Amino acid sequence: MKAFGRMDRAWLGAVDVALRKAKTSVLFEAETQLLWEVSRPDAQAHGLESSNGGLITFAGGIPLRSATGELLGAVGVSGGQVVQDYAIAKAAVDALGSA
Repeated sequence: MKAFGRMDRAWLGAVDVALRKAKTSVLFEAETQLLWEVSRPDAQAHGLESSNGGLITFAGGIPLRSATGELLGAVGVSGGQVVQDYAIAKAAVDALGSA
């Protein structure tokens, strides 16, 4: 981990969710919400979220890549509504010049 931040009074449970979003995004080299399509109850990889010590398959985890596409890590955001988590993660990735 290179950096971590938590807003004052943010739910403590959001810490673990944010870390798992980043972990999920790195392990599968994808935005977390894209994994929902293969892991939802009626999909081919139902239960995927139970693997690797627990994953998160809703929005808020986005991989960080170099200019050449090399996977560098991921951003994981939690604590707001899912759409807000995604917007903040996307802004962080964009600010770092990665996507």
